[in-house]
Amino acid sequence: MLWFISRALAFFRRRVDSSEAEREQHMRLLEGGTRLKTVQGVVTKICSDYGLIDELIYFSSDAVTGNVSLKVGQEVSVIVGEDKTYGLKAIKVDALCDSCHGNGPSNSYARVSFGSISSVVEGANYIDHATYFSLDVICKGFEPYQGDRVEVEFCTQSDMLSRKALSVKPLRHKHVHEVCITSLHGRNGVIDDSIFFTLESLKLPDGYTPQISDIVNAVVVESSQSCYTWRAISMTPVKRR
Repeated sequence: MLWFISRALAFFRRRVDSSEAEREQHMRLLEGGTRLKTVQGVVTKICSDYGLIDELIYFSSDAVTGNVSLKVGQEVSVIVGEDKTYGLKAIKVDALCDSCHGNGPSNSYARVSFGSISSVVEGANYIDHATYFSLDVICKGFEPYQGDRVEVEFCTQSDMLSRKALSVKPLRHKHVHEVCITSLHGRNGVIDDSIFFTLESLKLPDGYTPQISDIVNAVVVESSQSCYTWRAISMTPVKRR
């Protein structure tokens, strides 16, 4: 009897310690100014003790609730924050069932997910070959380019093979100041040896043509471009006195 009580207490302590660790992790994220967000996505990779959601969000097995064994293709609800090591990391992962999407007359529902622009063609642009969108749902000032990582709100209907996006915006963006154009190859170039740009999708002041060694300010978005992870969407030369 004493042995049973001892084992039960040890189990309870482990559960308490685990809950405390999760709360501390949440606090560290919040104290660091990280913006937590709840999104829905699809499991795209499973390994022994970790996986990926929408090819972008890392999750460990201990973040999955309910002792559920996730499979590739499983739809999930995720609390996600930014992480220095993984980029985007799931704090909590809940498996979704088909009945969670509501039972309206058209069986349609909207959700937010992450993805990459897989192709950009006139009238039919695609995210990860599954979600199509028109130009009128793109956030102001953003012109999508193949490889861009985006946050998309889309609508799915049970009788549709594809999903239509309701809004599309960059997953992450930032401003860089007084950086140097380090290379040019035809209509493509690189800023600060780390940021890709192409004249096919770059906003420039009237009359300005980028040249090597120009000092510029730029707005960049997260994008997979060969060995680069950022793409400039606008550029302005810096006038030095």
